[in-house]
Formats: sequence, C-alpha cells, structure tokens
Amino acid sequence: MTVIDPETQAGWAPETDEDGDDMPLSTRLSIADTLTLGNAICGFMAVYFTTTGVLIPHLTGTEDGGMARHSAAVAVILMLMASVFDLFDGLVARKLRASAMGAELDNLSDLISFGLAPAYFVVTWGMVASGANQANQRVSVVAAVVVLLAVVLRLARFSCVTLRDGIFQGMPSPFGALTVVAIVLLELPFLPTLLAIIGVAWLMVSRVEYPKPRGRLAVAMLSWIVLSMGMLAAWALDAPGGQLLLQTGCSLQIVLGAMIPVFATARRVNTFRDNRRESRAEQRAAQLP
Repeated sequence: MTVIDPETQAGWAPETDEDGDDMPLSTRLSIADTLTLGNAICGFMAVYFTTTGVLIPHLTGTEDGGMARHSAAVAVILMLMASVFDLFDGLVARKLRASAMGAELDNLSDLISFGLAPAYFVVTWGMVASGANQANQRVSVVAAVVVLLAVVLRLARFSCVTLRDGIFQGMPSPFGALTVVAIVLLELPFLPTLLAIIGVAWLMVSRVEYPKPRGRLAVAMLSWIVLSMGMLAAWALDAPGGQLLLQTGCSLQIVLGAMIPVFATARRVNTFRDNRRESRAEQRAAQLP
C-alpha cells in the first residue's frame, strides 16, 4: 500500500522496495535521529567512566582521589552533553523532517542517559562514599531503582498523554537526572542525600507543569549547561576555587529544581483563585435586576 506524505504529497513505501536495494524510508535515520543516538552514546560512556574510574579503583583498593574526581567529572559532563543532544534533536526535528523512528529513539536514548546513567551514579555513590556501610549500599540501590523507575514511568506517560503545547507534566528527565547527580556531588550527609534523590524522583512522575525549553529558555538552558561543564572541568583539574565552583553549581541546580515546582504551584493556585473570583462576579451580576 502506498502512503502519502501530507506535506510533500509524494508516495513512499514504508515496508519494502521492489528492487530490495534501498532501505525502507521508515528506517532511515534523519539528522535529528543522529543527534538522538549521540545522546545514547553519551549516556553509555557516562556509565563506563563511572565504572572504570570510580567504582573499580574503589573495589580493587587502587583508588586515587584525583583520578576518581576526574572520572566522576567526565561522567557528569557526558550526561550534560547528552542533555545538549536531547535539546537539539527536538529543535532539529521541528525544523527538518523527522523519521518514523524519532520518538522511539528519543525515549530509548533518554532511558539510557537520564535513567540508567544517574541511577548507576547513585549506586556507585552508595559504595564509595566516605563512611559507607552495607546498609547504606543497599538503601542506595533502592534509591537508584526509584530514580530509574521514575524515568521509565515518565517516558511511558509522555508517549501516551497529550498535553497542551509548551509544557511538560513532571520534571523533565534530563533536568531530573542532572539534579540527582548534583545532589550526590554536593556530598551531604547520607540521609538528606537519600531523601533529596527520592524527592526528585517524585517530581519526575508528578503532575507539576514545567515549561518546555524553547526560545530564550532554550538559550538559558544551553548557557547553564556550558557553565556547568566549565565548573566541573575546574573541579576535575583541581583548579583554585574548583571545589567552591562545584558546590555553587550543584546548589544552584538543586535550588532550581526545588523552586520551579513552587512557582508552578503558586501560579496554579492564583489561576484557580482568579477563576473563582470571576465566577462569583458573574453570579452576582446575574442576580442583579
């Protein structure tokens, strides 16, 4: 059966080609898909650097603080790069024609970079953190599973629920993943860190509305990502003030993650009050002779 593209009005065969030489158009990668695959690669490499540079040296007793710091910074920078790819693949897909696989590739890549990678980072933190014991390790695994499941549920809901244009329901998974990593890097006591991680996981599956990064917001987000990479590089290279820069960046990321739901809730409450006032005013006007 021939399917007609509504934009080009050209016929294309989604399954097979008569000659068998050409790949079906439905399985051809677009430019946006290539960026999405870059997202997945960054997520996998973040897991790799977390394993080889942080976890294995700790387990083998060859841990070097500088090497662990360097590898942890590289892993987080890769997650930041994944968020850049995730930002641009959507922009490119809106400007250019996306393939039929675009949405599925995006969800699968996000699961790797913003579900598996930060969850694995949490597990590793539970094993290598100072004063970590067996109980802490087990609890950190539970927290990591909560983060992973939150991303899975969020991505599944995103595929099934249609919302009004310009908003996300629940904290976006890239923002949630980076907030989880920021909480870990801040090196707070175990219990506050654990509660904060679970709180971020809850925000990802909540109904709090977050604006989509478009226009000026996208530029601001990209600028923040680049600035975060610089702070992580300074920390990894043990530059003067690098530790302070890292703590400042992590604190700002956590504050942003906490304040956006507060503003969103306040806006919804104000909207509800305004609608209620308008309804009462209309009722009073209708009662007048």
